[in-house]
Amino acid sequence: MNQLWRKALHERQARTGLALLLLVVSFVFIAPWFATHEPTALKGAIYGEPLSGSPLGFDYLGHDVWSRVATGGASVVLMSLAVASLAWIVGTAIGLFAGYSRRAGDSIVVWCADAFHAFPNLILVLLVVSMLGRERWLIVLTAASAMVPGVVRLARGLTLDVARREFVEAAEMLGYSRWRIRFTEILPNILTPLLVHLGTMLSWSVGILSGLAFLGYGVAPPSPDWGLMINENRAGLQVQPWGVLAPALLIALLALGANLLAESVGRVAARIEER
Repeated sequence: MNQLWRKALHERQARTGLALLLLVVSFVFIAPWFATHEPTALKGAIYGEPLSGSPLGFDYLGHDVWSRVATGGASVVLMSLAVASLAWIVGTAIGLFAGYSRRAGDSIVVWCADAFHAFPNLILVLLVVSMLGRERWLIVLTAASAMVPGVVRLARGLTLDVARREFVEAAEMLGYSRWRIRFTEILPNILTPLLVHLGTMLSWSVGILSGLAFLGYGVAPPSPDWGLMINENRAGLQVQPWGVLAPALLIALLALGANLLAESVGRVAARIEER
């Protein structure tokens, strides 16, 4: 694993992706200290121009755009991490179990994963959230559930390949339990591609959550959220563009950084495996 990251960071694309991720994450946790106003306070004219203390002007209600941008990233970053991590853990566990079960349970898991995978992620999340509400824990749980089938299919396919190798057969001959074989023999050998997929899922999570907020099914106003800000201020884009451009740029940088890093690490991992 250390060798993989060392080789990956020799590539410009991986360094660029990591730099973008660190830039946005650092902004999310440092910028709130420099917010000049409460994000829900009405401090200026509707779509007002930038003033001293409000360098990005004011939004559709008169909120300070800089303060909302500075405090509105935590929901996007933390919820995206929660969605990707939860989907990865659950999907890996199910795929690992199914790929090495050699029983009818494997067929059931595959059938369920294929059925859910055929349903568009965003539509599934929209359907559930519109019926049950838009509490943050529910949004995270629903978005993660929509991404689990893809992880299950990947983890199962990798498990099937590794399960045929000699060291797994040797462990079976030594009488190791199936759980021990799964977690000590198979999992370490499929971890790299799964971690690469985790980076890809992070960029997908950013897109899904931002899309939900833009459509009005994400974080409820007046809480600051980058996706919600784009929806709220799009009508005044030509008058005061910063309420849209600033959060859109940060969302794009976050998704791009995760995608560049995951793609570069995956490419390096493939080269290492070929050798």
